[in-house]
Amino acid sequence: QVQLVESGGALVQPGGSLRLSCVASGSISRIYIMGWYRQAPGEQRELVATITSGGSTNYADSVKGRFTISKDKIKNTVYLQMNSLKPEDTAVYYCNVKGSTYYTSFDSWGQGTQVTVSS
Repeated sequence: QVQLVESGGALVQPGGSLRLSCVASGSISRIYIMGWYRQAPGEQRELVATITSGGSTNYADSVKGRFTISKDKIKNTVYLQMNSLKPEDTAVYYCNVKGSTYYTSFDSWGQGTQVTVSS
């Protein structure tokens, strides 16, 4: 079983920055893609950014130029650097990792970390 633990969520003023982290642990053999999603109250969960094992990235249009996703392969960790935060970025941010263990594939989600952008 693969577990994901997120951290870094907080209350921040508009224009501020935050860095989220997500560590994957367990019997991981390979990681194919790591990503961040978010869900605001009353809204559906939406993709924020993803990064593949080869380092290719994909961003939602609403965060392009402000957010940067990166990873540490050795630590099985994915980061989301969020700059120029706006109130509309307020949401619970979830980490997602897809890969394989020595026995099966997995598609795991973290518990979520709250990001609130408000003055």
